Amino acid sequence: MSNIKLFENKKIRSTWSDAEEKWYFSIIDVIEVLTNSKLPKRYWSDLKTKLKSEGSEVYEKIVRLKMLSEDGKMSETVA
Repeated sequence: MSNIKLFENKKIRSTWSDAEEKWYFSIIDVIEVLTNSKLPKRYWSDLKTKLKSEGSEVYEKIVRLKMLSEDGKMSETVA
């Protein structure tokens, strides 16, 4: 099941995993809301590079999920 959540009038894509019984949210959408970044994908890319250079293991746990995009198509996003 996919769903759009609203936070301060901005859309955050989400999807529910029945198997894992938890929600996944698009990190790109969350970054845009929290930072007001005009280029949230670039912000996320720079953050991943920084995390990896600092030895963070979070980077290896990042998965890409298909979520409904604004054009109505299912496209991969970082969740």
